[in-house]
Amino acid sequence: MKRICLYFEIHQIIHLKRYRFFDIGRDHYYYDDYENERSINDIAERSYVPALQTLIQMCRDHPEFKVAFSLSGVGLEQLEFHAPQVIDLLREINSTGQVEFLCEPYSHGLSSLANEESFVAEVKRMSDRVKELFGKRPKVFRNSSLIYNDEIGAQVAAMGFKGILTEGAKQVLGWKSPHYLYHCASDPRLKLLMRDINLSEDITERFTSHPLMADQWLDWIASTPEGENIINIFGELVTFGIFHPLQSGILEFLKAIPVLAKERGIGFALPSELCAEKSVGAIEVPYNISWVDEERDTSCWLGNVMQREAFNKLYSVADRVRVCGDRRIQMDWDSLQASNNFRFMTTKPGYQYRGIYDSPYDAFTNYMNILGDFISRVNNLYGGADNEEIDGLITMIKNQDDELAAKDKEIERLRKKLEKFNPTEVEEKKPVKKAVPKKPAAAKKAAEKAKPAAGAAAKKVTAPKAAPKKK
Repeated sequence: MKRICLYFEIHQIIHLKRYRFFDIGRDHYYYDDYENERSINDIAERSYVPALQTLIQMCRDHPEFKVAFSLSGVGLEQLEFHAPQVIDLLREINSTGQVEFLCEPYSHGLSSLANEESFVAEVKRMSDRVKELFGKRPKVFRNSSLIYNDEIGAQVAAMGFKGILTEGAKQVLGWKSPHYLYHCASDPRLKLLMRDINLSEDITERFTSHPLMADQWLDWIASTPEGENIINIFGELVTFGIFHPLQSGILEFLKAIPVLAKERGIGFALPSELCAEKSVGAIEVPYNISWVDEERDTSCWLGNVMQREAFNKLYSVADRVRVCGDRRIQMDWDSLQASNNFRFMTTKPGYQYRGIYDSPYDAFTNYMNILGDFISRVNNLYGGADNEEIDGLITMIKNQDDELAAKDKEIERLRKKLEKFNPTEVEEKKPVKKAVPKKPAAAKKAAEKAKPAAGAAAKKVTAPKAAPKKK
């Protein structure tokens, strides 16, 4: 049976304020609070709230319907502060049991291309946050803008994820179809879900310019060749209400999908359900791909000299930021990593939206002024120590962390091996531990702590009586 895997991204741009060269060293606050509040409330009202309300109703009306989401950490912080009603709706749709939340880098940044330790730390923070909010740790990963290569795949597999979402780019698929489950060429444990570009962008990009009916779109899915049973439809939630206004009928299109899919024998699946199945083979991705622009690569963020200069300058202090422990520095680090900061600097034709900036050069100048102040603050945390001393300290910390992690893995491996090798001996040892009277001892200690004065008084009374007996 053909199954649709439906996924939506939720991320909010962090708008930086105008920051002059003369502000460096004097002003350490980098954000345009008015624009951040205005934009997130506008998006919540026009897109997130009506779209999530529609999806909640679809889950209630159609038990077979399923949908997945991922949130960036910086977007989540904005929503919690300015639009908490969106978080409430996400919790409500999570309670239906027909939803899966994926994991991504906390900053929605490009750390996977620059610093492996920072990338791993970001992913762990976001995984912990998802578990805290929605009660379940994510099993499937999606990188910022679906950025992927074989090396990233190996890193994600090492973190314990079962699958990753990425782009069904022609330069890596070639003659192959995105409608199968593949696995990472560097680590077969990691399954790859490849986005169907055309079917996804019929909704996310072309819905208004080329009006589309739900029955026609589902007919295209039903007519895919036999055996091509996984249809990955990935997009941003702002598709509904921002990319395409609600007056266009895009929510009515969405509502019709479960009904018409059932008529055609098409089902739905969550990413983790698909990743539990057997793949048909490996896909080699030796260079970076993403879901952005016609090239489906990373040139929109790192395609010119300005972008690469800003990128290299930012990640030159990645190790220092990671081990510093200063929460304010960490918050600014998350915001400065966000990929839109580099996207505003692109000189590629056709890109219009640049936030507060007039040109890519304006965006570069403003960002580098802020970055200059930020790097100065990071370096000041280390009390003027030279680079060699700081790098030595960071290396020592990393080695200690690696050693502890290796020991934990070895202990777990040996424990499992012991249970498998001699399970009866392990079972025989368990009753011995249970036979220890833990509760009476605990109760006795609690009683002694609860009545210290009474115990002391009792000792004073018994001491004089014992003395005459000895005489």
